[in-house]
Amino acid sequence: MFRNRLKALWDEGRPAVNGWLSIASPFVAEIMAGQGYDSLTIDLQHGALDYSGALPMLQAMRGSAVTPIVRVPWREPGIVMKALDAGAMAIICPMIDTAEEAAEFASFMRYPPRGTRSYGPTRAAVAHPGYGVSANDEVLAFAMIETKAGLENVEAIAATPGIDGLYVGPSDLALGTTDGRLAPGFDPEDPDLVASIKRIAAVAKANGIRAGLHCGSPDYAARAVGWGFDLTTVSGDTRLLALAAAASVAEWRQLTGAAAEGAGA
Repeated sequence: MFRNRLKALWDEGRPAVNGWLSIASPFVAEIMAGQGYDSLTIDLQHGALDYSGALPMLQAMRGSAVTPIVRVPWREPGIVMKALDAGAMAIICPMIDTAEEAAEFASFMRYPPRGTRSYGPTRAAVAHPGYGVSANDEVLAFAMIETKAGLENVEAIAATPGIDGLYVGPSDLALGTTDGRLAPGFDPEDPDLVASIKRIAAVAKANGIRAGLHCGSPDYAARAVGWGFDLTTVSGDTRLLALAAAASVAEWRQLTGAAAEGAGA
């Protein structure tokens, strides 16, 4: 039987490093998949792509040992099931505010009698030999905790059968829980927000499920592992491309003394 590599990694007591894909490009997905990530998430919520863009990206990732994850746009059964049928081994669902919403999302992830997923794993059966109803035990459902309501109900959400992990979106969590005091962003240092993030990890642990956090830097991600997070996202394709390009251009300008057009005018 096939096995979710993330679950195998966690069974060995090791944390996972996750990458993020927002560009609709199989080539970008293939490049990222070859860099040593344990998992890669295709972002259908905020990424510049849709399902037709995600499918060839999943295909491009198959040549690597990376575990494919999809963040869906919303808690809607069609896209959750379609992403699973395309071969995603984990789904991240945004804006989960209550245990009832968590249960609804969890039901989309599993075949009856454990859920309401419709059977038809067209590509999944090819990408994961042996795929069938046994996928119920291997796919992972991550509920995003990123609102005031989600944080208030985090214990009930974590205790919901079928939820395998909590995933923290720090930008929306900052917007939703600090009354506008904090701007959205990665790697927050605000004590209250950090306390909320740590609380989510602790609640996940108390309920025997996993915790994931979206980070911007390896340093912050490593700290988060120390807080109890099992999966930390370290940046993504758009940010990495922009940072590398900016650093390369800045170094060239420094070495040549050639100012950018319009500078100093």
